[in-house]
Amino acid sequence: MTLIKSISGIRGTIGGCPGDALTPIDVVKFTAAYARQLQMKYPGKERCKVVVGRDARISGEMVDYLVSGTLMACGIDVVNAGLASTPTTEMAVLFEKADGGIILTASHNPKQWNALKLLNSKGEFLTDEEGKALQKVAEEGDFDFKDVDSIGTLVRKDFTQAHIDAVKNYPLVDLDAIRKAGFKVVLDAINSVGSICMPALIEQLGVECVTINGTPDGHFAHNPEPLPANLVTLSEEVVRRKADLGISVDPDVDRLAFICENGVPFGEEYTLVAVADYVLSVRKGPTVSNISSSRALRDVTESHGCKYFNCKVGEVNASTRMQEEGAVIGGEGNGGVIVPDLHYGRDALIGTALFLSNMAHKKLSASALRATYPDYFVSKNRIEMSDPAKIEEALTKVENYFAGAAVNKLDGLRIDFEDERKWFVLRKSNTEPIIRIYAEAPSEAAAEDLAQEVIRVIGG
Repeated sequence: MTLIKSISGIRGTIGGCPGDALTPIDVVKFTAAYARQLQMKYPGKERCKVVVGRDARISGEMVDYLVSGTLMACGIDVVNAGLASTPTTEMAVLFEKADGGIILTASHNPKQWNALKLLNSKGEFLTDEEGKALQKVAEEGDFDFKDVDSIGTLVRKDFTQAHIDAVKNYPLVDLDAIRKAGFKVVLDAINSVGSICMPALIEQLGVECVTINGTPDGHFAHNPEPLPANLVTLSEEVVRRKADLGISVDPDVDRLAFICENGVPFGEEYTLVAVADYVLSVRKGPTVSNISSSRALRDVTESHGCKYFNCKVGEVNASTRMQEEGAVIGGEGNGGVIVPDLHYGRDALIGTALFLSNMAHKKLSASALRATYPDYFVSKNRIEMSDPAKIEEALTKVENYFAGAAVNKLDGLRIDFEDERKWFVLRKSNTEPIIRIYAEAPSEAAAEDLAQEVIRVIGG
C-alpha cells in the first residue's frame, strides 16, 4: 500500500518496503520534519513543547516510541498522553499551552494501518498548505537533531478526566436532565481507547453503561468504521438488554453513531443533525458540514431560521469554515461533531453528552427523536482508483453526462437535483486510493439508483 500524504496526515500500513507502507524510517522522517517546522515557526523559542497521544491499535506503542524519541532528538519537550482519544489529545494541546501535537491513529482504518495526525498550537489539524510545506521539508531532509545537552524531555500525563470534566461543564450539557431520565446505554468501544474514556464519561453523566468490545488492545472486534453493517452485534445487544440507546465510536473516538432502542440505526449522518437541532434550539447561529454530508442538516438549520454552509471534506476544512462563518455547531456527516466553543475538533464525547441532553429535554425515545427529522437516504460506494489522470477523466465524463444539473466543484464534483431533493458527490478520498461516490435522496431506492447510474457512467 502506497504511503498516503494528505490533509488527514501521513498514513499507511505497518510493514513492507519504504514507499509502500508507513515504515519506521517514514515515521522518523515526518516527525523530524514536523519538529523542524516548529523550530522555524518559533525561531526565538528555547524549547517547543508537543503533546503526543495514541489510540490502542497494535502498532501504537512502537510508533509512539519512534515519534517521542525523534521529537526529543530534535530538542522538543514531549508531553506523552499515552492512550488517549483524538479529541482528548487535541484538548491536551490547549490544556498544556503546547506548540503542537501529534496523534497516532489511522482513525477508522483496519488494524494494520497507522498514521501521524499533526496539530498546531490550537489543537487543530495543519492546513493543506502547511502539510505540503512539511512534506517538502521531509523530502529535503532538512532536519535539526540536537547535541546531547540540548535533547528534549518527556513527561507522561493522563488528560482523560480533564476532557470529561470539560464536557460535563459545557453549558449546554444538562446533567440534571440526563440523570433524571434514567438512561441505559450499550457502548461498542471497538477494543480501542473508547473503552477508556467513553464508559467513564457516560457513567459520570449518570447513565448506566454496558460496554462491549471494551479491551483497549487494538484487536478490533469488527470492521472499525461505525457503519450499520458493522454494528449488528451492538443492535442485538441494545434490544436484548432493553437499553435506551446504543453508542458506537471508531478507534480514536472522533466519530459517533447511535442505535435506537429498537435496534434500528439512528443513522450516522443524523448524529450531527440531532446535536445541531439541540444546540440551535437554545443558541442561534450558522452551521457547517462538508459537501458529502446529508441535506438534513441544512433543512434543520433553516427550520431554526439560521444559515447553513458547506465546505470541503476534511476536519480542518470544516473547522476553518466554521471559524469564517461564526458557526455555533458543525462537523462532518460521518458522525463527526465539532462544538467550537469547546474545541475545533470532531469529538464523540461532547457529541454523546449533547445527544443525551436532547433526548432528555424532549422526553423522546431515540427512534421517536429520529422520526422528527427529514428523511434522506445515503448510498455510499467506492471505486478503486489512484491515478490522478483517470480520476479527472471520470469527473469530466460524469459532469458531461449530467449536463444541465447544478454543479459544485468545491471538492471533487457534486451534482444537485434540487427539484427532486437529491444529489451525489464524486471525489478522491483523502485517506485511501479510491474514489468515493455518495448519493442522497428521499428514498433508499432513489439514492441507490442514482449511485449506480454514476458508477455505470464512470465504467462506460
